[in-house]
Amino acid sequence: MSKTLQAIRGMNDILPAQTPAWRYLESTFATLLDGYGYSEIRLPIVEYTELFARGIGEGTDVVDKEMYTFLDRNEESLTLRPEGTAGCVRAVLEHGLNGAGQVQKLWYTGPMFRYEKPQKGRYRQFHQIGVEVFNLNGPDIDAELIALTARLWQQLGLRDAVTLQLNSLGSSEARGRYREALVDYLQARFEQLDEDSQRRLDTNPLRILDSKNAQTQALLVDAPMLADYLDKESQAHFDGLRARLDALGIAYQINPKLVRGLDYYGRTVFEWVTDKLGAQGTVCAGGRYDGLVSQFGGKPTPAVGFAMGIERLVLLLETLELLPPQPQGQADLYFCTFGEPAELAALRLSETLREALPGTRLWLNNGAGSFKSQFKKADKSGARFALVLGEDELARGVVACKPLRGQGEQQTLALDDLAGQLAALLNEI
Repeated sequence: MSKTLQAIRGMNDILPAQTPAWRYLESTFATLLDGYGYSEIRLPIVEYTELFARGIGEGTDVVDKEMYTFLDRNEESLTLRPEGTAGCVRAVLEHGLNGAGQVQKLWYTGPMFRYEKPQKGRYRQFHQIGVEVFNLNGPDIDAELIALTARLWQQLGLRDAVTLQLNSLGSSEARGRYREALVDYLQARFEQLDEDSQRRLDTNPLRILDSKNAQTQALLVDAPMLADYLDKESQAHFDGLRARLDALGIAYQINPKLVRGLDYYGRTVFEWVTDKLGAQGTVCAGGRYDGLVSQFGGKPTPAVGFAMGIERLVLLLETLELLPPQPQGQADLYFCTFGEPAELAALRLSETLREALPGTRLWLNNGAGSFKSQFKKADKSGARFALVLGEDELARGVVACKPLRGQGEQQTLALDDLAGQLAALLNEI
């Protein structure tokens, strides 16, 4: 027997029962970003592999172990995007969006792909909402990004469920000095490090700071601190950010071990974390990447951004029972028809009503059926009213309108003023 077809491990279907929650989150965020002056950009999910090797950094876990990379028919190495920032920077450069110091405030959403161990809240195809800002170098834009995420948590009811963590990675020169000191310290204790940290010591030693291994964390207690190596400009930037967050009343924790997993970050890094989802605690993360545009061949351009995982946020809203009742999937009107002439008339009437009553959810019965079966489907649809059209009603030029939610008696509505009468009924409280 042939194997039963099923989704690839870690790549999940989002079923109709789940999509209202996604639409709620996405629409809430899109409306919020519109209010802050951000514009949507839509990016391809496949890019040249070199983009991520140069942008994310060789030696990172993402590039070394997690990317979906393949050769196309022209023997070009392509990769399903593991994150959105590199592609957004490529688009900004390719289309000249950062020319002459133009400020760009952009956002995007869509699937990302990483070959990770699937678990609750972590998938191989996952979805992110990302925001990127170009050509603003002060701490005020860093504060704005954090402020708009804080407002999102307030609108979603999550304000008390998440905590903001902050750090500054300083300039590349400051990180270089710190990296040398950290490597010297850890090299002397190499045998006590866990296997992943031993590998990272040569490739990406700062990632050792957020190791989940308890023994490695114990070693780091006396390790050099990045804050002691910050350059004056980065310290001033960080102080400016903190002053603005204090002015806004946004609470935060300084986490000296917060380094992020991608090479392009510098200066500000931040994460919103929760303790409501077990191990998968980060729901939003980002920071500055002032050197990435020039790394891709463009002029030096300050840049900052963040990304949040939709799956994880939906899971958090579900866990805390914060999803409001969603109207999607319910009708306002359900049209029951009996006999082919009535079916044809109802088909025409339905389109006329949709044009006259925009936004009204009108469902037309499909597949015929008995009076009882059609009314059963009408009730299941959640509609407030069932419209009934049969041969008798058609001959008299009327439609029967039956309330389905205890809203009075059945009425007879004239076909020549059907839209107006239905509008009045639907607007009744």
